[in-house]
Amino acid sequence: MQVLHPHCAGLDVHKDSVVACVRHMDERGRASEAVRSFGTTTRQLLELGDWLAAEGVTHVAMESTGVYWKPVWNLLEGRGLELLLANAHHVKQVPGRKTDVKDCQWIAQLLQHGLLRPSFVPDRPQRELRDLTRQRAQLVMDKTRVANRVHKTLEDANIKLASVASDVLGKSGRDMLRALIAGETDAAAMAQLARMRLRTKIPQLAEALRGGVNEHHRFMLKMLLEQVEYLEQQVECFDRRIEQVMTPFEMEAVRRLDTIKGLNVRAAQNVVAEIGHDMGRFPTADHLCSWAGICPGNNQSAGKRRSGRTTQGNRWLKRTLTQCAWAAARCKDSHLAARYKRVAARRGRKRAVLAVAHSQLVAAYEMLKRGEDYHDLGPDYRDRRSGERLTRQLVDRLTHLGYKVTLEPAA
Repeated sequence: MQVLHPHCAGLDVHKDSVVACVRHMDERGRASEAVRSFGTTTRQLLELGDWLAAEGVTHVAMESTGVYWKPVWNLLEGRGLELLLANAHHVKQVPGRKTDVKDCQWIAQLLQHGLLRPSFVPDRPQRELRDLTRQRAQLVMDKTRVANRVHKTLEDANIKLASVASDVLGKSGRDMLRALIAGETDAAAMAQLARMRLRTKIPQLAEALRGGVNEHHRFMLKMLLEQVEYLEQQVECFDRRIEQVMTPFEMEAVRRLDTIKGLNVRAAQNVVAEIGHDMGRFPTADHLCSWAGICPGNNQSAGKRRSGRTTQGNRWLKRTLTQCAWAAARCKDSHLAARYKRVAARRGRKRAVLAVAHSQLVAAYEMLKRGEDYHDLGPDYRDRRSGERLTRQLVDRLTHLGYKVTLEPAA
């Protein structure tokens, strides 16, 4: 096989140790290897970098094992080495022949012949932005879990507030919860705390707020409501921090993506944090969709297609786009909503949502690459694009029903 990197190294990274194999290939095609083990403290990782530099290594590959590869990457990033992060699934050893030394030797051998596919690792500022957006997403999920516990506590007390108010943690709902926590027992008085449109449901609220609340329920609701407010403060802090660390290019990218149907500012920030603002890292939109895991997978053997389920991809980006796709499916008179309805009629709602998410990511790629804003194609774009085919299909259906069709162009 052709040798692409004559002086390279493979690293087998663990929590407390790193086993490194330096592989050299001379002019006659003879390979030589040197294997050493290092710890994962800062001093020992710096010694690893010095040893690689002394050996004349130009390219280094490692597996993406949890979070243990990150400190190794961070300390080797600025030392003039070409780093490559490989999916652990792509470099699996033969069962029964696995040791740490054999792993690093195998990684070095694959790297030397160019048989490793690099994972997308952005630069440090974008990695830090990713940490912020992902932690914010975790806090939002934690708030949702606490809100579910509030619902359970209310149901245990036979308070049917969720059956009348769409949002128990809205302004009206929180006023009623605070009244319950304070010891209020008059359901009619608590129903009068309703605001805005919820005041039209005061009789239903009075009936729903009549239950069996005791001291245990009041304590639980007090603790849960404080937890919700604390998580909301944390989310606001992350929102401010994300806006502070974003570069002008990323802020412009967020502004553009915010114009896509179904996306808002927070979703656009999540997308930019995952894929960046420079689309030169992805050759085409298809490569980006495959990396994100929102395109059909390939599993074909003996001429038969076994499965087309999507790959794992980037779960953070996939989750954001799926949520945005559900919102876009409800936007009236839009191309994405029409696409959702068309696919849902044939393949079901979940596949239709994934198809809309795919369209959103393709649009985001083209917008960031060309520097253009979003322009909706309209719900009738497909009919306008393939008018002759649609006309032929409709005529065939009428003919099948027993009608004789004659078409005349309109004046």
